[in-house]
Amino acid sequence: MPLILNIETSSTICSVCLARDGKLLDYREDMQGNSHARVLTVFIEDLMQKNNLAFNQLDAVAVSSGPGSYTGLRIGTSTAKGLCYALNKPLIAVPTLFAMADGVMKQMNEPMAVFMPALDARRMDIYTAVFDSDGKEVIKTQAVTVNETLAAQLESFNNLFVFGSGAEKCKEIFKFDSAHFIPGINCDARFMIQVSEDKARKGQFEDLAYFEPDYLKEFGAKT
Repeated sequence: MPLILNIETSSTICSVCLARDGKLLDYREDMQGNSHARVLTVFIEDLMQKNNLAFNQLDAVAVSSGPGSYTGLRIGTSTAKGLCYALNKPLIAVPTLFAMADGVMKQMNEPMAVFMPALDARRMDIYTAVFDSDGKEVIKTQAVTVNETLAAQLESFNNLFVFGSGAEKCKEIFKFDSAHFIPGINCDARFMIQVSEDKARKGQFEDLAYFEPDYLKEFGAKT
């Protein structure tokens, strides 16, 4: 029964959870924004202590692999890799958009729908992909501008559910009836549980030396 630590830092929200055999044990979240460097390791240590677990009892560490915030992904990845190196445990990469879609699919149980997680990527850009109800990627992960061209590409879907931090941008442009918007869905370590469990059982681990998150866009430094 794998015990997995799941780390989600791809957005402004920082969340961490422990799961055993695909079931949630405990969870920590900070929604204040860009607090990853301050709270991530504190959350991890607190989770382990409160559940009377030693770090060497972990079977793997999973990290949300992007796309998303450059800084957030760097912090999450460096923390996960550091734990894996120190504990000699395997690293699992969980694609951020797929984890969000998988979590929403399981909550909604809409077999004829398609699911579009949308993460804010500044201005009118989003990180997005579209998945069918079987979890198959029908439109690949990309950074795209929300405009009429994108709306026309998506209008052919009969039942499109849009959610995430970039959904409000889409709501302004997607005026077709088949588009439905789900509020309050954020990047969440709990959405990673089933994905990381499946990967652990299949032995789908990353090379610690070479793994990097999927940024999609280059880092934009602020002045």
